Amino acid sequence: MAEKLKYFCNGQYVESKTDVYYDVFNPSTGEITGHAPCCTADEVNAAIAAAKAAYPGWSATPAIKRSQILFKVRELIIEHMEELTRLVAEENGKVWAEAEGDVLKAKEGTELAIQVPTQMMGESLMDASKGFDTVLYRESMGVFAGIVPVNFPAMIPFGWMVPVCVATGNTIVLKAASLTPRTALRIAELYKEAGIPDGVVNVVTCSRKEIDVILEHPDVKGITFVGSTPVGKLIYQKAAANGKRVQALCQAKNHALVMADAPIERTVAGIINSAYGCAGQRCMALSCCVVEEAIADEFVAELKKQASQIKVGPAVDKTSKLGPITYKKHYDEVIADIDKGVREGATLVLDGRNCKVEGFENGYYVGPTIFDNVTEEMTIGRDEVFGPVLSVKRCKSFQEGLQIMNNNPYANGSVIFTQSGYFAREFVRNTHGGMVGVNVGIPVPIGFFPFSGHKDSFFGDLHCLGKDAYRFFTESKCVTQRWFDEEEKTNKAVSTWDGTI
Repeated sequence: MAEKLKYFCNGQYVESKTDVYYDVFNPSTGEITGHAPCCTADEVNAAIAAAKAAYPGWSATPAIKRSQILFKVRELIIEHMEELTRLVAEENGKVWAEAEGDVLKAKEGTELAIQVPTQMMGESLMDASKGFDTVLYRESMGVFAGIVPVNFPAMIPFGWMVPVCVATGNTIVLKAASLTPRTALRIAELYKEAGIPDGVVNVVTCSRKEIDVILEHPDVKGITFVGSTPVGKLIYQKAAANGKRVQALCQAKNHALVMADAPIERTVAGIINSAYGCAGQRCMALSCCVVEEAIADEFVAELKKQASQIKVGPAVDKTSKLGPITYKKHYDEVIADIDKGVREGATLVLDGRNCKVEGFENGYYVGPTIFDNVTEEMTIGRDEVFGPVLSVKRCKSFQEGLQIMNNNPYANGSVIFTQSGYFAREFVRNTHGGMVGVNVGIPVPIGFFPFSGHKDSFFGDLHCLGKDAYRFFTESKCVTQRWFDEEEKTNKAVSTWDGTI
């Protein structure tokens, strides 16, 4: 029987009073494995109240103590690696190695947060003005909220959002993805086991109606969101209008520029990994290649050869290299996008429709798909497909290829494959992408650097991860002080600009 899931509030699992539940599926089999509650507005408010109540005590906990607790979280993630990997694989559909990587990224984000005693250090200057000393402190702010997508059940909530948020002394309410909530719920439980006080980390599942409660709630100081651009833009606008900080990480259409001097087999291997990893369901998937005409035919032939060798299979089979789409509605959307690419006139080189896996016929599988002769005007060339679909656009020169890439409204990542230092440097200087790769198919930096999307891929001022994360979850306080000597104690002539000039 499918499990009726609860939400996590004030350090315990709570059964929702809602009448509305979301079906949770195993995408490898198509079977319903659970039902996640659409928490009521009162339950979301209760989670915010629990976070608010926990804040004074948690923010007063010394940074080194918070770091020690997070180090215990890290140890528990390692201890439960196989369990968490299985949860990700079974609810999201990532193949085993990808699911394990998802969990490892949660560990990495925790390691960033463990550095909080040094990263929260402020600045100081003695005699900033004669006799005046100034110190800048970084302080926690209160309750934050995280709104999580389906595609990375471990990394995004517990790598990007929770660790630095709580390390800096804040508390958080996570709106987990209703279709993939189990991993987040389990890691929240591990936080409690590590010693995080009740109410510091809370996890709910709900609809957009209840999300509005979060966006408008006066006790929520900031929102961190990952998801589609239209939703991210709305969240940015509504939350900012209610006086909240916002970081909204949104969708992408990442391109690679393949120059004629690139080693074709190795370049294709990197592109295959980036395009089809996680079934293309990641905002750093490399979904378009802009290829110089001189090598385009040979390049596309090698793409087809290598992509055809990818083993499609269920997530828990450790030999599978490409797993299913996470849920049926999105599976249908990916198939519709492929159909539209054919109608718009792109050349279908490899067709991933009607992909069936023996013994798992009800799973949501789309095989590796390749389109050639794609133009910027085509839907598959312009918009995010979010599936294992790779489009090839052709160009005559470096400048034309770069222009094609920069014409796209999204700018998460951009990549060049070349052996030319000149072209690499020109590309790095002039691409619009916020994360840039030179012969690197997935140019996501280690978490000590920010995840820095640009244009319609990001709304806000401070990105997640890196030093930006510490700035996002804290505010600065400047203290200027002076101490009077015996002469100054009797001085009655005080300048209008006392100590500021």
